[in-house]
Amino acid sequence: MPSLLKWSSLPVAGMVSELKFPVPWGHIAAKAWGSSQGRPVLCLHGWLDNANTFNRLIPLLPKDYYYMAMDFGGHGLSSHRPAGFPYHFLDYVSEIRRVTAALKWSRFTLMGHSLGGSVAGMFSCIFPEMVDKLILVESYGFFPAPQGQDKGPGLGRQRKLNSPLPPKDGPSKSEESDAWLNSKRKVIESLLSLEENKHQPPKVRSHQEALQRLLQANSHLTEESGRILLQRGATEVPGGLVYNRDMRALTHNQDPLTLEQCVSFLNKIQASVLMIIAQDGIFNPEAENMSRYFVKPLREAFQSNLEHFQLAEVMGNHFVHLNEPEVVAGLINIFLTRDQSSKARL
Repeated sequence: MPSLLKWSSLPVAGMVSELKFPVPWGHIAAKAWGSSQGRPVLCLHGWLDNANTFNRLIPLLPKDYYYMAMDFGGHGLSSHRPAGFPYHFLDYVSEIRRVTAALKWSRFTLMGHSLGGSVAGMFSCIFPEMVDKLILVESYGFFPAPQGQDKGPGLGRQRKLNSPLPPKDGPSKSEESDAWLNSKRKVIESLLSLEENKHQPPKVRSHQEALQRLLQANSHLTEESGRILLQRGATEVPGGLVYNRDMRALTHNQDPLTLEQCVSFLNKIQASVLMIIAQDGIFNPEAENMSRYFVKPLREAFQSNLEHFQLAEVMGNHFVHLNEPEVVAGLINIFLTRDQSSKARL
């Protein structure tokens, strides 16, 4: 199993440390709050974000926990995947197992925002015995995308709300087949196009330009939140900043699950689940097609099939945990400290 390499320790907000976990293609970067002897909580960020998305929330949570926020491969300070390979959704799931193996965690809590919630949900189905509590922020634990959708499943960008969704009865089998084939074609062509341009130097932007570009792509971010993500999402170079993210992460090679598969899989979850949905987030009532397609069925499946499930709707938008962490901190505090007798095993 990979070993843990701690490479710096920063005295911020009470014992914040930076870590690297060696993997065959480089390393997975992470940052941790608190004592490693505390109850373990692994935190997962959204699509094209990074571990700093939890910077303002975690200091408001119980102090006797050990919170670790990792950067998915190709995000934040983590290594990019080897040349020639696209990013798969399951790669992110496997990175959880790599990190927890290095930490020798056998049972822990998962907290995921957006794409991180989908990754956490899938991990909780594949390794149900390892997850005692599951916290989903602006996520339903799965995203049964319309067949053929090739963009990232995180839905961290507001423009996703306008993406076409299938009619009530769903696409025909022929339409599904064509869409699936077209999505795979786009993944391959996108990968080859990026490789053709790999010798071009990355674009250098001024600090303000880099921030504005980030805010334009994330209409739910405040300027302060954007700066927090940019601290870990860009590197200082002569003349300005260069984004850290791997451009290949923009297009995911994912085989979307059917709604029926998602409902079947969630029955495997053994964890207690807290789901936090923002009123002005990506699942807001205005997205009627989305609600009809999977939000309502998934919500009903969680409520009817899981013994310990709590749904909380809060004021705020998709980045409520970063923009206004106090809105969700109380809910998470109560959820974490409930039934502490079932302490996570290290």
